[in-house]
Amino acid sequence: MKIITRRVFILITILFFGGCAGHQQIAVPPTQPSENTAVIALLSKAGDQSAAGQMDKASENLERALRIEPHNPLLWHELARIRLEQGQYRQAENMAAKSNMLAGTNRYLKAENWRIIGEARNRLGDLHGAREAFGKAESSP
Repeated sequence: MKIITRRVFILITILFFGGCAGHQQIAVPPTQPSENTAVIALLSKAGDQSAAGQMDKASENLERALRIEPHNPLLWHELARIRLEQGQYRQAENMAAKSNMLAGTNRYLKAENWRIIGEARNRLGDLHGAREAFGKAESSP
């Protein structure tokens, strides 16, 4: 299970930084979501906990990572995903929107955030808002 989680983590990281390619130069290697080893460790631990269904523990570790790097869009995205799983739909929507504000030109991450927003709105019964969000997700990548 840990190998699968690590592969998913690496894939998300590569896709995250792949969306940053273009006119900007990236200061971190494309296989790391952060230069801070504590953030990387917390994100990895949260990924393992999420895969094991330990959403409360995963969210605690992501919150710790966000105290270190509050402007990291991947951390906000992952916490939004956890909140969606926990049934905290408004928080999931707000955190995905925060991730979008910080995501810059990363269209892949923005599309994934719009999918979280769409699903949160759908579960809240806002079908029009959900369709709008899913439409933005499709036009992002």
